[in-house]
Amino acid sequence: MRVLITGGSGFVGQRLFRQLVEQGHEVQVVSRSPHQVRDRLPSNCDIRDSAQAFIESPPDVLVNLAGEPIAAKRWSDKQKAKLINSRVAATEQLVALCEQLKANGQPLPNVMVSGSAMGYYGAQGKRVVTEETMPNDEFAHRLCKQWEAAAKPIEAMGVRLAIVRIGLVLEAGGGSLEKMLPPFKLGLGGRFGSGEQFMPWIHRDDLVAAILFLIDQEGLSGAFNGSAPHPVTNATFTKTLASHLNRPAIFPVPAFVLKAGFGEMSRLLLTGADMRPARLEEAGFTFQYPTLDKALEAIL
Repeated sequence: MRVLITGGSGFVGQRLFRQLVEQGHEVQVVSRSPHQVRDRLPSNCDIRDSAQAFIESPPDVLVNLAGEPIAAKRWSDKQKAKLINSRVAATEQLVALCEQLKANGQPLPNVMVSGSAMGYYGAQGKRVVTEETMPNDEFAHRLCKQWEAAAKPIEAMGVRLAIVRIGLVLEAGGGSLEKMLPPFKLGLGGRFGSGEQFMPWIHRDDLVAAILFLIDQEGLSGAFNGSAPHPVTNATFTKTLASHLNRPAIFPVPAFVLKAGFGEMSRLLLTGADMRPARLEEAGFTFQYPTLDKALEAIL
């Protein structure tokens, strides 16, 4: 089948691309700067600057992973708008492609797997969070809500829509561990604030497998939590990471320091949700890395 990916040059997108190619599928990638991401993908990859550029070769599947990194900068009003617009614009572009295909009488994709994030739920304290949990209204929730809403019109065209609310993605060479590993390797790591906030996480291979699972399972639609079945608190995460590196984790970062340094964005580090992949597990998806120990053992 032919799969179109937005964000195909990103940390998750690159792995998904290679997995699809290994399975014999044709892959198309949308990037705002094709020439800048060319070296991240195989030389024969078809990279174009918009979804509409693929109108003559309609995809069978859409995977929407594009978006400005949420923790790259402080959340000024300008940066907040950029975070929202990058996600909404990429999603609307895929909807527009489907509208154009329909107007032309061309075949529509069968399914769209669209990204979202654990931030949809906002700060949830210690309660167990499933796809049915009511969100806490804050910026991260509003960002994800608009992102998800932008994909909804595709359902009216008969395209199945599965939304993945993604946790912290773990693997060597990028993702959430990229900035955490250097200080921990030096023995300078520690919890953030109280350390009681939950950190839903997922190994990159499990996330890619979940996306492929949602593509293949024709009866699955709606929102799915893309995180491992055993989330941990920040204190447990840092202790476990330090243990696998044979280093101490004795340098906690006080909440006031994070708030002073990152402003509102510090909520990403100081709050969380005990998010569980209830719908994926109910559908029969099996995690290769269900526990943090198993994931870190494989990565490190």
